[in-house]
Amino acid sequence: MTHTLFTHMVERQDPHQLNAILKAASDPTRRAILTLLAQFGPMKVTDIARRFDLSLNAVSKHIKVLEAAGLASRRTEWREHLIEVEMAPLSQIDRWFADLRSIWALRLDALEAALKEEDT
Repeated sequence: MTHTLFTHMVERQDPHQLNAILKAASDPTRRAILTLLAQFGPMKVTDIARRFDLSLNAVSKHIKVLEAAGLASRRTEWREHLIEVEMAPLSQIDRWFADLRSIWALRLDALEAALKEEDT
C-alpha cells in the first residue's frame, strides 16, 4: 500500500475540524472543563470558573475555544449562560485513531508476509 493511500484513509474526514478538535482538547484546562461538564451536566460559566484558579475572562476564553471546535455549546436561560459538553465531535477522533490502527495492522500484515517469504 502506498503512502498516498495511507494518507487518504486518515484524511477522509474534514482535516480542519479534526485539527480544531485536537487543538482544543490539547489544553489541560479545556480537558478539565470538558470532564467537569461531562460529569455534572450543563453549568453556568461562573460555576465553571470557580473550579479553577483562573479569572472568569480566562475561563470564558477556554470555553470559546471549546465552542469553536464544537466540543461545547452554550444556551441562555434568562441572564445565565449554560455551557454543556458536546460528545459527537469526539467520534471524529475515534475514527482517526481507528484509521491509524487499520494502517498499522496493514503494515504488520505486510511485515509478516515479508518475513514468511524470507523464510521460504
